[in-house]
Amino acid sequence: MKRRHLLLAAAASTLGTPTWAQPKPTVLRFSWWGGGARHEATLKAVRLFESRNPGLKIKAEYMGFQGYLERLTTQVAGGAEPDVVQINWAWLAMFSKRGSGFTDLAPHLSPGTAGHFTPEDLASGNVQGRLNALPVSYAARVFLWNQGSWNRAQLPLPRIWDDLFAAGPLFRQRLGADSYPLDGELYDMLLLSQSWVQQTMGLPYISPGAAPRVAMSVAAAQEWVKTYRRLVTSHVATSLPLRASLGGAEKPTEQQPDWVAGRWAGNYTWDSVIALRASTLKGDNRLALGDFLMRDGATTTGIFGRPALMFAVGRHCKQPAVAARLVEFLLTDAEAARLLGRTRGLPSSRPSFAMLQAAGAFPPLELQAHEQIRLQREAGRIPLPAPLFEHPRMNKFMREVFELVAYGKASDAEAAERLVTHGQALLKRLT
Repeated sequence: MKRRHLLLAAAASTLGTPTWAQPKPTVLRFSWWGGGARHEATLKAVRLFESRNPGLKIKAEYMGFQGYLERLTTQVAGGAEPDVVQINWAWLAMFSKRGSGFTDLAPHLSPGTAGHFTPEDLASGNVQGRLNALPVSYAARVFLWNQGSWNRAQLPLPRIWDDLFAAGPLFRQRLGADSYPLDGELYDMLLLSQSWVQQTMGLPYISPGAAPRVAMSVAAAQEWVKTYRRLVTSHVATSLPLRASLGGAEKPTEQQPDWVAGRWAGNYTWDSVIALRASTLKGDNRLALGDFLMRDGATTTGIFGRPALMFAVGRHCKQPAVAARLVEFLLTDAEAARLLGRTRGLPSSRPSFAMLQAAGAFPPLELQAHEQIRLQREAGRIPLPAPLFEHPRMNKFMREVFELVAYGKASDAEAAERLVTHGQALLKRLT
């Protein structure tokens, strides 16, 4: 028996993962959403964690994204949330407004775990002095271009905003009325238009901080709406009515036949979906990463970026120390990183990222986008946005306003007034 204990201790030391001698089986619930590849990889990592910790069982609760938030909301309201939960960063503002909605991880982390992350990444999970969550990965908006389409239009890839706006009429003239430089869902266009306003006036829609408010004046909000309208009327971007007429206003770009055929030549989207956007391009159509468009004299980029996914421990977890070790394992263990790969994006854990990079696990374009974003972050040009900007109710409100504009049911001035006055009233209800 003594020899067996020594062997177990040696194995734990070699693998770098704590092991507990459990007097009776302990069960932790772990919930996440995703697709088949994420489920398969996560289940393998969970089984590995169990094998290193005899007597500990992980009950996996996984599903697609549709319905996940609704289920979690119900669970949290009833005090029956899973022990370890995958969340979106913005959900911290929904479930933990004062920092007490999830377990404070700080007292339960092993020495050295914090060193896996940048101070900015750690701060993103901090709510009023409590470490509510650890970041899994980070995502920001980038320009993806179909190089083949731009070659056929005999145009270089855009470097500044003027290049993009000039390309709209030229695409129509040279490639036909159904060809556009840019495609995107309505939310994509909202974020792109907001970046123009931030570069022009230095204002996001919602100010970050403990007391978020609508930061845009009515004039700035009108510029936001006008920029969106200009993208559509200048034949730069596909319109909401056009996308709706083709079978789905929110259908992902890679599923659009006009993207596959190379008629829609670009996308403003998360760097985490590069593989999806590239997956349906054929022949001489190939994806290229673009420069982030800047206005002359702009002091801020307006790039929208934040943690893509986070792991948190439920407030009602009865064994928070054990749950925290599972979170640590998933984010910092080398073997877990190898199993999980890119199924949740490029890891925020610096050692995990370095290990996967050395193993050649990252496609060149994703690595290029990651480097582009890293340089902007280190230069302080991607500030953390207000979490409430991505609150489902705020998202629904903004979409409704811009839908009125898209279908000609509201003027720019009317939409701007609604964004400021109704938006501020909604913020008060959410806080």
